Amino acid sequence: MTGRVAVLDRHLTSLAAALVPFRDAGDRLARWGDEIAGHLAAGGRLLVAGNGGSAAEAQHLAAELVGRLRDDRAPLSAIALSAETSSLTAIANDYGFDEVFARQVRAHGRPGDILLLLSTSGASRNLLAAARAGREKGLRCWALTGPEPNPLAEVCAEVVAVAADDPQVVQELHLVSAHVVCEHVDLALPAALALARSATGRAGAATAGTATGEPVEPVPVQAGVEVMVGGVDAPAPQEPTGRSAP
Repeated sequence: MTGRVAVLDRHLTSLAAALVPFRDAGDRLARWGDEIAGHLAAGGRLLVAGNGGSAAEAQHLAAELVGRLRDDRAPLSAIALSAETSSLTAIANDYGFDEVFARQVRAHGRPGDILLLLSTSGASRNLLAAARAGREKGLRCWALTGPEPNPLAEVCAEVVAVAADDPQVVQELHLVSAHVVCEHVDLALPAALALARSATGRAGAATAGTATGEPVEPVPVQAGVEVMVGGVDAPAPQEPTGRSAP
């Protein structure tokens, strides 16, 4: 019995030691959630990938966004690149395992989309290839990794690195990160959706006046001058009469 308790104690001790520096990631995780909410509300997409246990956590994160974390809300576009087994095996067979995520990034990613990569080591070649593909396509590349320095942290624009030597502890705090990010997405989403609707309404109003959908240029109007629109020149302004404008 003592030996069994010792295993748990060692694990919890390692986890507790990693929790203290992990608190420093709070601001970045909150900002990631805000940015994801804004991007997905505007019609963007989140791509997530990892290997092994990190693949499961990538799918978990995508499920929280496509489904829900707590309260009901609109579904959000998040794709776990490890989940589509036919594409995975076809790409691995034809192009090699290093390309299994990169090719999907090139297929699904659009400029401005967000690519989030999970790795305990930060050294997985297929994730490094995915990050490079994302950068070439104009995606924002973020990473959840183990301790820095590591290669994945170096090629991604932003990283949350868990300061723990035990990969199990790293994965556990990656799951905490996923939940915290999704919580911030839900908090930021109502305002993000309202902003997206407002932007859509302004765009629609700007194009509503023409059959082709081209924006209508405003015509400047001077007091006391008749203006004709449609290619007919407006009369030249008359000399002032000395009367005050009403």
